[in-house]
Amino acid sequence: MLEESLQPEWLSEEVKTGTTIIAVEFEGGVVIGSDSRVSAGAAVVNRVMNKLSVLHDKIYCALSGSAADAQTMAEAVNYQLDVHSMEVGEDPLVQSAATLVKSISYKYKEELSAHLIVAGWDRKAGGQVYVTLEGLLCRQPFAIGGSGSSYIYGFVDAEYRKGMSRKESQEFVVNALALAMGRDGSSGGVAYVVTIDRTGTEEKCVLGNELPTFFDQ
Repeated sequence: MLEESLQPEWLSEEVKTGTTIIAVEFEGGVVIGSDSRVSAGAAVVNRVMNKLSVLHDKIYCALSGSAADAQTMAEAVNYQLDVHSMEVGEDPLVQSAATLVKSISYKYKEELSAHLIVAGWDRKAGGQVYVTLEGLLCRQPFAIGGSGSSYIYGFVDAEYRKGMSRKESQEFVVNALALAMGRDGSSGGVAYVVTIDRTGTEEKCVLGNELPTFFDQ
């Protein structure tokens, strides 16, 4: 009993994780982004983790929640989509990828702690963003998630406009991430941004000193 009382409090506390993830549709494609900080309670355990995971050539997902759980889900969906693609002889649909994520999330909702946003482009419906969580599957023009999202609801509601261009959507994502990283102690590092359209994918890493600054005053 004495040994237990001498242990630091954080050893017995529930581990809390944080992040900021976002995705937005634009005419012809999608932009998906995330911060890079991985935390366990008050400790930062990784400063530059890429939380944008490839599900297929033109389909990505943004990870939040338990890093291990989210990565496991993404890898399982990636494998199933590769098999499905070979069976049908063509690239999978974004909705198919989101449905697989939803199914795994619901089936293992008691064991897994993860929230994935799925975004990509396909020949049938173009750019699409899907929110998936414990059986929920909902297509939205934009979606945010993670602990940092609570700080930017007002910003994204005010700044989002239907029909934004590719460049405007990229700026929207970077600005939202910068704001969340400035307010949320569990979000930070660099911003990873992926743009997906019919021509392919464009990956970009925005360093911390290159992010927009909103708190200089």
